[in-house]
Amino acid sequence: MQTTTTSQTEPATRDRARPAGPDAHGGSAPSAHAAHDATAPPGCPAAPPRNPTGLLPSPYGPVSSASGPLPSNSAPAPSAYGSVPAPGPHALFQAAVEFLTLHHVERRLGDPARRIAAVRAEMADTGTYRHTTEELVFGARVAWRNANRCIGRLYWHSLHVRDRRDVQGAQDVADGAADHLREATRDGRIRALITVFAPDAPGRPGPRIWNEQLVRYAGYTRLDGGVTGDPRNAGLTALARRLGWPGGPGTAFDVLPLVIEGTDDKPRWFALPDDAVLEVELAHPEHDWWRTLGLRWHAVPALANMCLEIGGICYPAAPFNGWYMGTEIGARNLADTDRYDLLPRIADRLGLDTRTDRSLWKDRALVELNRSVLHSFDLAGVTVTDHHTESRRFLTHLEQEERRGRRVGADWSWIVPPISGSATPVFHRTYETVERRPAYVHHPEALERAEGAPLV
Repeated sequence: MQTTTTSQTEPATRDRARPAGPDAHGGSAPSAHAAHDATAPPGCPAAPPRNPTGLLPSPYGPVSSASGPLPSNSAPAPSAYGSVPAPGPHALFQAAVEFLTLHHVERRLGDPARRIAAVRAEMADTGTYRHTTEELVFGARVAWRNANRCIGRLYWHSLHVRDRRDVQGAQDVADGAADHLREATRDGRIRALITVFAPDAPGRPGPRIWNEQLVRYAGYTRLDGGVTGDPRNAGLTALARRLGWPGGPGTAFDVLPLVIEGTDDKPRWFALPDDAVLEVELAHPEHDWWRTLGLRWHAVPALANMCLEIGGICYPAAPFNGWYMGTEIGARNLADTDRYDLLPRIADRLGLDTRTDRSLWKDRALVELNRSVLHSFDLAGVTVTDHHTESRRFLTHLEQEERRGRRVGADWSWIVPPISGSATPVFHRTYETVERRPAYVHHPEALERAEGAPLV
């Protein structure tokens, strides 16, 4: 296996305060780090200027000599269901210069002045600019490197990039998303992959995928107020039904259709083909009755509603994946009280005393559930990592980046695993979280769509 990453969609320690200092867990103070928190910014603004001109200092001398007027301030026409305004022309140009300079410096491509001049001319003509294939690949990989909340960044440089920037229509995006899952799955040998569809441009918003991930399970709200399936997806499930989706068999693990809004289009639903979705049935290494619980989970955690922002350009439909860390499934998706809430059920089958928390029945059930996930994925031959291994790999990533002179940032509450935190090395240090571009960004309006925001 050449790549490894995880793509947590919830903080590992949601209710835990970040340690206050180097002695919080008995560890020593780390060196200062900085990176981008992929869910913090409300849109895709240009990166803050690093000097009064807004340009990165360049080892090749001044880069502001590119001539030509910048376009008038314009933004993509919003879709019927909302979009984030693009940065103005000067902010866009500043962001482009910063990214292009970074690309040329890191890839040792020489003076970026000629490329910057070409981008400025293109912006004067069109109001935007187009990345080369090499820039797109570099930007997508560095955005992964900058993801403060991802523990699995060691192999950021081997992310495979599918360039589908010519794809704008909802049906074509749906087909491309299914192809993404097939290519990422590879019969269980999961590959770190991103598919980049058309970007936002002046007067033409790019397509949007409303789903939080390409594969999610439906949540059917019952008359008694409860939910069959995943409560996190109840809003999007109801929206899909309003759009005409007839619903699945009504199990706790019905695969949701994709809800996609093409360029200048209204959202429509598209069922994922069966051959695009690999699922793993959960068993236990010791308890034969475990299979009677009917549990399963999908193999590829492909985040779908984050914007890939590179040099001021927003790619709103750019699904990407690594592979699962077992705790994402066993300690969050299946265990959280606002998700599948399986710990009481499992504790009951294990014969644990649930009358008092002091029996640690939750802890014991949680460990067995996580053992089940790792055992089942291994049995099925599907790539999965564990939180101890990934914690060590993250510290290796920190060491490698620091040797290259790059400061690494991280969000402690996301990096520390949701079980056995203090038994992992990432627990015993602090981190900085600082915005950095390129980045994967959660727009507020994208989060609203994933929750099934009302149509207008």
